[in-house]
Amino acid sequence: MKNLKVKIDTNSGFCFGVEFAIEMAEDILKTDMELYCLGDIVHNDMEVERLEKMGLVIIDNKDLKNIKDSKVLIRAHGEPPSTYELAVKNNLTLIDASCPVVLKLQNRIKKSHDKNEAIYIYGKHGHPEVKGLRGQTKEDAIIFQDISELNFKKMPKEITLYTQTTKSKDKYYEIVKILKKEGIEVNAHDTLCRQVSNRDTQLKDFSLGFDKIVFVSGTKSSNGNVLFNVCKSNNKHSHFVSSSKELKNEWFNKNESVGICGATSTPMWLMEDIKTKILTF
Repeated sequence: MKNLKVKIDTNSGFCFGVEFAIEMAEDILKTDMELYCLGDIVHNDMEVERLEKMGLVIIDNKDLKNIKDSKVLIRAHGEPPSTYELAVKNNLTLIDASCPVVLKLQNRIKKSHDKNEAIYIYGKHGHPEVKGLRGQTKEDAIIFQDISELNFKKMPKEITLYTQTTKSKDKYYEIVKILKKEGIEVNAHDTLCRQVSNRDTQLKDFSLGFDKIVFVSGTKSSNGNVLFNVCKSNNKHSHFVSSSKELKNEWFNKNESVGICGATSTPMWLMEDIKTKILTF
């Protein structure tokens, strides 16, 4: 035994939006044998697998077209208007668990679009939240996940800039600075979720307090990738895992301290499982 001292970050784990969606699903599955969910309810394969055993059925937009007279859960990421239109057409009962922060952002983007503003959204291509946001603009908004994708010479002289709620705060403000330096007038909207963006600072402090860091997240989680990089930049002995099976004994030396943390899509039970496994080393 290596006598490791292991602590879980109490600030890690589900954000309120994800927690709300999962609680809604669990409540319905207590009485219903089956519940459709449009896309992974959370970007964590282990948690999705747990809910699937309860009766949750993950579908995509192609599947939705062929489903009628059923209940369908809208996850925290939100959906574009076209999804709600299809629900009416197919007599679907939507269980809307869209995060309030995302819904507010969708509304702001729609208002900007109604004013014919040139809308740019800093976000990950193909991300479900971003698809929902762009849907508010009838697919007119320009999506970019890196400033290098933009051709400054072809851009309007004035733009309205929004951001996916889970992106890096530092990166967003760096983008605003570069755009202004290029002579573009930016009507910048900081639409980052503070519960998520504040974790940057929290994780910086947490990751510095241990010999080794184990960051737990699903590989599909954008938020997870961002927060792991925060840990890695502050503690080079940081390791990314999605389950306890990925832990390696050789990562740890005798009498070391180990900090366990995770993304907004990481369930607490999974971090507890990771802790239990590490304590066996």
